[in-house]
Amino acid sequence: MALGREKSLQIREKGIYNFGMTMKTTVSVVAFLLFFAACTTTPVSDKTAFIVIPFSQEVAMGEQAYKDLLGKEKISSNPSLTKVAERVGRRLAATTTMPKLDWTFNVIDSNQKNAFALPGGKTAVYTGILTVCENEAGLAAVLGHEIAHVTARHSGQRISQQFLLMGAMTAASISLSNNNQRDFLLGALGLGAMYGISLPFSRSNESEADQIGLVYMAQAGYDPREAIRFWGRFSKLKGNKQPPEFLSTHPADATRLRGLQEYLPRAIRIYEALPTKYGLGVKFDPADLEVKGAAPAAAPAKTMPKSIETLQ
Repeated sequence: MALGREKSLQIREKGIYNFGMTMKTTVSVVAFLLFFAACTTTPVSDKTAFIVIPFSQEVAMGEQAYKDLLGKEKISSNPSLTKVAERVGRRLAATTTMPKLDWTFNVIDSNQKNAFALPGGKTAVYTGILTVCENEAGLAAVLGHEIAHVTARHSGQRISQQFLLMGAMTAASISLSNNNQRDFLLGALGLGAMYGISLPFSRSNESEADQIGLVYMAQAGYDPREAIRFWGRFSKLKGNKQPPEFLSTHPADATRLRGLQEYLPRAIRIYEALPTKYGLGVKFDPADLEVKGAAPAAAPAKTMPKSIETLQ
């Protein structure tokens, strides 16, 4: 009887063990499948990205944030600037993997050197950055970079990373109306600096946006070499105001320029093969860029910069 009881216990323990191992295997397989299903490939760079938030939800947040932001800004009434921004923006958008988004391009009357594009294609450029752009191709370099953040779904990537950190968070539970999440989500959308939130895109996101944006501007018919010149002008304008690279999540100007030089040959090949080229496009009239009665651009923060999207 004792031997029978011992054998029975062994069989039971073995069964429990096997059940536990089966459960662990099942959980591992499910986790792997979920991870695999959440992986996507970004355009141009062909990198694998982990995204669990539905794109429709990204778009909804982008549209809400855009509406809120424009309610606090002065939209330019200059038809010349608006026409150029619209023309450049639509040429760029047409070359992307998301040409059918509801792309919207506005010019904001402000001395800030800034630009952004939100999920869903809601895009704006500030007159302050146009002084550094100087021409259409310079603007294409800026907007191409911003549009690349949208098509690479960098906002979705950052929100998904937060999913992993918070564990129980679900896509349905995130909202800009939730004050506990608002700062993070605005930062994830690329609007952090505009609200005083220190949450910039990562270095890898920034470098990838440079690479993708350079190809977009070339495909749109703008000379990609102007991107190098634009960042050179911007770097000179900032002078010594930027902290050492190791203190920032953004690539230092020298690093960015090296990366652009590395990507440039591919972009030039694309550009040179086009039957229609716009070169540098129209040069901006300084008189159009004067913002009468506008407050001067905010002085650079004494702490590390909040976002490369605030170009000052």
